Amino acid sequence: MKIRDYLEKKDKKLKKGQKRIKNFKVFDFNYLPDRPLMRDEVKPLVDGLLRYKSSGIANHLLVFGSRGSGKTMMVRHLKRLLSAKLQFVYANCRRHNTSYKMLAHMTGNKPRGNSQEELWEEFTNRYSAPAVVILDEIDLLSGKDRHKDILYLLSRSSAGYMTVLLSNNPKFLSRLDESIKSTLQPEIIHFRHYTAHQIRKILEDRAEAGLKKTDKTVIGKIAALTTKKTNSDVRVAIKTLYYSALEPEVEVEKHFERARRDIYVDVLSDLNDKNLLILRAAAEGKSRRAKKLYSSYRRLSSRAGEEPFSYAYFYSNLSYLQSLGLILLVSTKIKRTYTNRIQTLVDLELIQAVCKRRALDV
Repeated sequence: MKIRDYLEKKDKKLKKGQKRIKNFKVFDFNYLPDRPLMRDEVKPLVDGLLRYKSSGIANHLLVFGSRGSGKTMMVRHLKRLLSAKLQFVYANCRRHNTSYKMLAHMTGNKPRGNSQEELWEEFTNRYSAPAVVILDEIDLLSGKDRHKDILYLLSRSSAGYMTVLLSNNPKFLSRLDESIKSTLQPEIIHFRHYTAHQIRKILEDRAEAGLKKTDKTVIGKIAALTTKKTNSDVRVAIKTLYYSALEPEVEVEKHFERARRDIYVDVLSDLNDKNLLILRAAAEGKSRRAKKLYSSYRRLSSRAGEEPFSYAYFYSNLSYLQSLGLILLVSTKIKRTYTNRIQTLVDLELIQAVCKRRALDV
């Protein structure tokens, strides 16, 4: 088949598929449904916001859970419901990864030309309590911001700001200075993995809002695959549903693998070099046991010119990689003791490609 023939055939097929979709925005990850799925995890989040609205006394929240577990979407939904009664300020630490950059963003300044003290003064002048400060993906705060000044300033402020921290990393709190932890003292809310039933319900709602026809058999298959193979990352499920609507003649499993690959490329690109080398060691290593994997990671780090984590930090970051849906830690009994066996969920070729782009192709 010639290139022109393939292009025309594929274009015709996709145009036919597009006619099955009535609202493309429903399949955008930034789409905010009118009625998100109610879960037990939502209750303490709502309770905390309502307590603050009623009393004005700041009670800080740390909401953690794997990627695609609905943290950001739910906070955005509650922000929409309560915006008439509470003032909300939002910053994403992926885009603004230091305290200085966050303050510049939240005050509408460019990240240069002002001192951090000046930006904080402008922040307090602009936002009077009650105000809820949402710091999304707080675990992506740069290592250069060693003292996490934004958290210290917010927790120590006499203005009484409430802080809601969203994190993929369950170990984030343990890495904070004691001075910050003692004043922040957040209530911890764990957004657990979606169940297959919950993913199915989410997909049915998206299908009703975005598709002209709904195939419940396809939705059931997607929900089962997502639960089994991705740490219940609902973003993979939504993308698979979209691909299946465009090309229903293709097997659901192929759409699922394509969607999972798309998501993994994004996640891998966000990893720092040390975590990327841990993941590569796990994917390449013959042994799946944590201690032997650590030796492989140290060798890779040495060849790449990177200072390796200590074993304690290495082990902590395994939990972080699991929260991102990149690995699974499987408890295995060896003789009389239990140890974790690491199972990678992402293709080695993808990891190697990202390493090569960063000159970590060792």
